[in-house]
Amino acid sequence: MDTKYEALDQSEDPIVYVRPVKVADLPDEIRQQAMGIDTLYAVHDSNGAQLALVKDRKLAFVLARQNHMAPVTVH
Repeated sequence: MDTKYEALDQSEDPIVYVRPVKVADLPDEIRQQAMGIDTLYAVHDSNGAQLALVKDRKLAFVLARQNHMAPVTVH
């Protein structure tokens, strides 16, 4: 079977997803490092793999953009 697929436009930045994460739901090691912060923000790729965990939403968006990614918020 010969099926043609259109190649993805490599000029577009890949989408990453930013979502809030309750510190209480994280492993002990990370909770200890959070130092009084209740919510951190996770950056995930399109497959759901966590790429980063940062202290605020703005930082998550800056981090993504600096790494040539297009961040969007997930609720």
